[in-house]
Amino acid sequence: MSKTALIIFQKNEILGRVKTRLATSVGDENALKIYKILINHTHSVSKEIETDRFVFYSDFIPEKGFASQRFFKERLQKGKDLGERMRNAFETVFSEGYNHVIIIGTDCVDLMPNHIQKAFSKLDQNDAVLGPAYDGGYYLLGLKKLIPEIFEEIDWSTDQVLNQTLTKLQELNYSIGIIDTLSDIDNIADWEKVKGRFNPELNSKN
Repeated sequence: MSKTALIIFQKNEILGRVKTRLATSVGDENALKIYKILINHTHSVSKEIETDRFVFYSDFIPEKGFASQRFFKERLQKGKDLGERMRNAFETVFSEGYNHVIIIGTDCVDLMPNHIQKAFSKLDQNDAVLGPAYDGGYYLLGLKKLIPEIFEEIDWSTDQVLNQTLTKLQELNYSIGIIDTLSDIDNIADWEKVKGRFNPELNSKN
């Protein structure tokens, strides 16, 4: 029987340390406000899924906050780059007895509960599941066991991440499930497309 878990990879809400590409257009304060919107959306979506949920923070575990409520287990990211941090997060959760594990970030406002549910369903029939992003990365990765190779020698934060990951999985003969392609919020053009869904006061400053 599968024991499922959802990992949320999340940066701490520190001025000047989040959405730095977006901040070049909207300023650090607005970038932080937008990041909080993205976090709240991601948490709200994850609460709709029947699974255990882990928030892995980038720098420290806050004493109090949204994720400190009963919906989430809190952990700290460890590693020198994104690949190592994700690998360690998967390893940690697998070591706690889970065997169907999905990781998501906090940058995708198009993410809905059905995307995560679809990914868990595809993970039943595949070794790995990917949710592609339009920028060439991925917003979701699901595994049934640790596959260290897909976290190594990847050009993180480039448009090659998805292709390089798929190539490694194919070379290792793992079966792959693919779900819907969605957009991440990385820059001002991305934000302009979706900001109308959110606070009008914030929109007018952007």
